[in-house]
Parts: sequence; structure tokens; C-alpha cells
Amino acid sequence: MIRRLRAAGFTAYLAGGCVRDALLNKHPKDYDVATDATPESICDVFGRKRTLAFGASFGVIGVLPDRKLAAPRKRANAATEHGEEAAITKVEPTEVATFRSDGVYLDGRRPDSVHFGNAAADAQRRDFTINGLFYDPAMGQIIDYVSGHDDLKRGVLRTIGDPDQRFGEDKLRMLRAVRFATTIDFEIEPRTAQSIRDKASEIVRVSGERIGIEMRRTMSSENAYQGFEHLRALSLAAYVLPELENMDGDRLAQYFAHKRRRSFPSALACLLLASEHALADLRSIAKRWKLSNEEKRIVTAAIHGAPVLSIAHKLAWSKVQPVLIDRDIAVVLDVASECVRATGLESDGIQLVQKALSLPAMVLDPAPLLTGSDLAGLEIPAGPAYAKILSHLRNQQLDGVLQTRDDAIRELRKHRWN
Repeated sequence: MIRRLRAAGFTAYLAGGCVRDALLNKHPKDYDVATDATPESICDVFGRKRTLAFGASFGVIGVLPDRKLAAPRKRANAATEHGEEAAITKVEPTEVATFRSDGVYLDGRRPDSVHFGNAAADAQRRDFTINGLFYDPAMGQIIDYVSGHDDLKRGVLRTIGDPDQRFGEDKLRMLRAVRFATTIDFEIEPRTAQSIRDKASEIVRVSGERIGIEMRRTMSSENAYQGFEHLRALSLAAYVLPELENMDGDRLAQYFAHKRRRSFPSALACLLLASEHALADLRSIAKRWKLSNEEKRIVTAAIHGAPVLSIAHKLAWSKVQPVLIDRDIAVVLDVASECVRATGLESDGIQLVQKALSLPAMVLDPAPLLTGSDLAGLEIPAGPAYAKILSHLRNQQLDGVLQTRDDAIRELRKHRWN
């Protein structure tokens, strides 16, 4: 892509995060290109069929990969008209952005205008020095107008230019500072940190959805606890995660003492288990950060189920088995393992659960001995008592007290159900 732009007479570099990650020996998630070609010229170079003008007003064009070079990927059960699997190509555009400088930021999020320019001006309008680097693959050269390479070597996160101006332009940059400092384990430069503390209350101008996106990335990091500490130290916690104030600090530290990457639902569940009001806090966070229904469901399952699994060896099987057949068991077990590790409990419960999960489905989740239709056939009056009866019989079955249908019927007739 860069060769194509250069062949057309334009300057083109890799830019921003991909350069930073490569210099940190991390695999970049994606690659962004910066060039002196205008959006119109980019479209001319690659053709209209390969370009997406999703950010043309800001000088950003998405360029699709050459289909001749893209590797096809088959997707199961995608039948063609001939009954064969269809070859599906995953298409991810590369962002190609024109070098630019920004106008005035009126809304605390985006500039009101942009002006196309050169690489030096483009570097100056970026947020942090470590994100202002370019790399010229043709020359094998790092291009650094902002001393970002030095900050990378020193492990320092610093704004480009005046931090008050950078954060005044885009309030979300304060939370991005927390995210970068957390995920790559950097120190925040003192002037940058002080500016965030001074402007922390202004983060409320950013939408909860955008805040949630940054917090997902921060909390999924192996240094998530450090991220919480940054929020407190920079006075952002009161506006971004006020629930932190009333949490058990020691328990929170224990849950995140084991440094590893977690899924966001797993990390959020671990966080909330340090609270005495986990479900209420979840509702508040979900509303602010616009969590999906799936995320809420998974975290709720983990909050309820993880404490059960952590002591599964001490509980009746009827208490443990319903957790094991939950569709979110993978996250619930992950959080339960963290609970055991954090609290110093013996791992007997987790070992029991892991063995149980390897059982055949019919053993782990046997068919009920009686159903609602059976109760009707036994002339039990329909009503709310059905749920109570079936729950009682199921628990007795799981705990091994009842083995057969006849056992269940005899148990049924021993009680008066109202």
C-alpha cells in the first residue's frame, strides 16, 4: 500500500499506534498509513471500488486489501447454490490519512475543521508523543518530530505540547492517558498528570459510551489494578468509576494481584466482587457505560456463580450443578478461580468443578424425573405450586436422593403442595 502511494509520487509512512507497538516489541493490532496524498488522490490511486470515504472530511480513507492478495477463509455451513461451503474473505480496511493540522475543538471532542499539510504538522496535532511517531519502511527509518522515541525508551507518557491545550481539545484524552499508562505500564509525566487532575471534572462532557470503550480496554489489561490506581490518583475515579470509593481496597487488590489479561466481563465481575453492593453497582455502571445485554448477563452470572464454584466441594450438588450448566460458565469459572487465588482458599472446589465439566452432557445435566405434564397426569392441580414441586424434585434428584421416576412419585405423595 505504501509502495503504491510512493510509486504514484506521494510520501507515505506507517503512523501512530502501529509504530509505537512495534518499537515495544508488541504485535500491532492494525496498521495506519499517513501520506501527503489528499483523500481524492488516495481514491484515485487505489480506485473507487477499494476505497471507503468513512472519514474523508478529516482526511481519512479506508483502503480495502487487494482481493488477489487476500486469503480466502471458509465459513462452515455457508452453503452455495451447489451445496458447497462458500469461501468468505474477511475484509478489513486500512486507514490511510492525509497529513493534517486541526482547527478549533469546539465540542471537547473533535476539531471544527482540518487543514492538510505535512508530516511535522500532523505529528504536532496528535495526543501523546509515543503516538506521534512515523516509520518509513522504504528507508527503514523512524521519523520523530516530538521526541516520542525517547519517551518510549524511558517508559514515559507525555502529551505533545501543552497538556492543558491537548486535554482542552479532547476531554477523552485524559482517559486515554490512563489506558495507555495501564496497558503498556508507563509512568505519566508530572505536568501531564497534573493537567488531568485539574481538568478531571470535564470528563463528564464525554459520552458514557466512549468512556466505556476506554474502560473496557483498561480493565482487560494485565495491569488493570494499576488502571484503577491511576483513576484515583488523577481524580478521574469520582466521575468515571465512583463505585471504587466504597469498595474493599484490600480485596480489590487481591483479585487483581495475579497479572494476566482478562475478558472485560471477567474483569468487571472481579471488580464488583470487591463491593458489598455488586448488583446495584453493576446496574449503575451498565447505565453509564452503555453495556450490552450480553455483558450484563455474563457479569451477573459471574457475580452469582463464582462464590458458589469457589467452595463447590462444601456444597450440595444441587447448588453447584445449575451454575455449571449456565451458558456463561467459562467466565464464571474464570472469576471463581480468581476468587480462590485471591482469598487463599483451597482449590478443591475448582478441581471438582473442572472434573464435572468433563462429564458427558447426560451425566452433568440429566433429564428431570418428572415434568409439568407428569404432574398434571398425577392430578396435581395446576398453579404456582408446580415450580416449587419441580424444583424440590430436581434438587433431590441431583443430590442422589431420588434415582427413578417411581422415587419421584413417592416423594411427591409424601407432601402436601399448596
